[in-house]
Amino acid sequence: MVDYRTERYETVVPVEEYMEQCVDVPTFLEYCRQCPSYQKLWSCPPFDFDPEAYWRRYGRFRIIGIKIFLPEELTSKSFTNAERTDILNETLWEEKKKLNAELYALEQEIPGSVSLSAGPCMNCDAENCARLKGEPCRFPEKLRHSIESLGGNVGLTVTKYLHQNLLWIEDGRLPEHFMLVCGLLMP
Repeated sequence: MVDYRTERYETVVPVEEYMEQCVDVPTFLEYCRQCPSYQKLWSCPPFDFDPEAYWRRYGRFRIIGIKIFLPEELTSKSFTNAERTDILNETLWEEKKKLNAELYALEQEIPGSVSLSAGPCMNCDAENCARLKGEPCRFPEKLRHSIESLGGNVGLTVTKYLHQNLLWIEDGRLPEHFMLVCGLLMP
């Protein structure tokens, strides 16, 4: 079990402002095309709707960031892909599950709201998404899109609105922290 700690950052911004500052659908759609999940998960592009119109259905955006600090024994050495996957499962994905549960509860409390996930859908594993077979999503009530899949610049979101920074895995070494960014679109 990985011993890590978290810090939470939150803010609420008007959707119109957020779109002006951080949404660039054409640029992020190009990034999505390079991702292995493109056209393979229902939460990922291409969509049968206009992402900008999706944003505009809402008035406010509650941005939530969870900073996950890893212990020095994990950041001071390199790991294989399999070892990194195990660490990510115990930290990043565990925190994402908690956030998803919290966001689903917030949707119930705030009529007309919808959450945006941190990264791709986790309801099915990527190899078993119904989209691969040309079938509809098996869990449409749980399907949520990520900020980036709708054209949002998560890096800019983190610096501009949460006043934090993103760090990346480099040369097999884990960063000092990871940052999960999700949110709630509200009327």
